[in-house]
Amino acid sequence: MVMDDAAIAALRETFGLDRPIYQQYFDWLRNAVVGDLGYSHATRLPVMTQIMPALSTSLIVISITLATAVAISLPLSIYMAINRGNAIDTALTMITQCFIAIPEYWVAPVLMLTFSLYLGLLPAAGWGDPSNMILPVAVLCLRPLAYFTHVTRASMIDVLESPYILAARARGLTLVSAVIRHGIRNGIGPLVTLFGIWFGGLLAGAVLIEVIFAIPGMGRLIYSSVINRDTPLLQGSIVVLVTIQILVNTVCDLIHALLNPGSAARHD
Repeated sequence: MVMDDAAIAALRETFGLDRPIYQQYFDWLRNAVVGDLGYSHATRLPVMTQIMPALSTSLIVISITLATAVAISLPLSIYMAINRGNAIDTALTMITQCFIAIPEYWVAPVLMLTFSLYLGLLPAAGWGDPSNMILPVAVLCLRPLAYFTHVTRASMIDVLESPYILAARARGLTLVSAVIRHGIRNGIGPLVTLFGIWFGGLLAGAVLIEVIFAIPGMGRLIYSSVINRDTPLLQGSIVVLVTIQILVNTVCDLIHALLNPGSAARHD
């Protein structure tokens, strides 16, 4: 289909492309401040009406993923730090290293074939039922679980060798009691920082997993906007993700400050 010059001019006027570029930018910025990110070229719907449902879906998946990773990695890393150097610590270190090396786009089809096709225990794809979250959360959880475990283990080893833990042991506390009462708070600072980094990374980077498992989240929305060359939708999605990443990092920095050993010592 070939468009004449009049149709092209009318289309440029409709999308505001006939104005100077700086004016287009400041108009968009003024509207974005109040939550108006324009209209999608593909659907002609407001960008925010498409982002919000996708964002809520992704936030659910990412929150459950990272909560699962923290719930597993924190006690695991404490156990590994207390028993560092033994056979179990070595084996767990090797296993979690494998989690870092295995790509999600390989794990996802393997889990789908195993638990959906062969065993018939879980749905292969889709959204709307709690069982739909099990496989994607399991796939997305492996790498942050491994990083959380290694970083927290190293931090807890430093904590266990610190003077206040030795002083607590000298006062008669067992090692486990000393770790629970004094060590965890001072040892999870790096975990909080890493949590913020992974939150933004998964929120924007789970494109393949959301496409594979047919999850209507931000990753799939960004993928669709790229395929459809839908610039307003892509631009608005990136702005929303960057804003959330800034907010999450700010909250994590505040939590990290509260967990700071110096602050903890003053409170004690």
